[in-house]
Amino acid sequence: MAFATFKHEIIFKLVLSFAIFHTVIAGDADITSDFIVPPNVTNIDSNFFTFTGMRILLQAPPPTAFKVSKASLAEFPALNGQSVSFAVLQYPAGSINPRHTHPHSAELLFLLDGALEVGFVNTTNKLFTRTLPAGDMFVFPKGLVHYQFNRDAKNSAIAISAFGSANAGIISVPTTVFNTGIDDGI
Repeated sequence: MAFATFKHEIIFKLVLSFAIFHTVIAGDADITSDFIVPPNVTNIDSNFFTFTGMRILLQAPPPTAFKVSKASLAEFPALNGQSVSFAVLQYPAGSINPRHTHPHSAELLFLLDGALEVGFVNTTNKLFTRTLPAGDMFVFPKGLVHYQFNRDAKNSAIAISAFGSANAGIISVPTTVFNTGIDDGI
């Protein structure tokens, strides 16, 4: 009887180990080549690896509402299999990037200009907030609800976000879902 119990315990531990291993490696799939060529592309040159979609930010007037410019798999096919993506976030005075999550990646935000209040809620419903000056970075852990808010009524802010996935995903969270202690104005 003791051997049967021991055997079942070993099987249980093996199954549990495989489940944990699968969870740990979840994310963008590893690729077995240098890069992935989309089916409709026949000629690969340096243009394939170049994204020009951010040029417009250098010539456009500042936005009047919060704006995100992305370089993810949808906009930049060369990112397929590379486990990275990027976004430029522009915050006019008093604007917000409302509560949301990224189910496939953490977010590393670098504040280029201005000041931002940032925060996230962990799985125990604890709120972590910080006011960042230009030059600071903040990490939003993968899958946790977070926000950014430009409290400055006169000055804009601009930030760059990096993601550890070509498709970090975004899920907006309605304000009625939970009560976190985040300022009602946000």
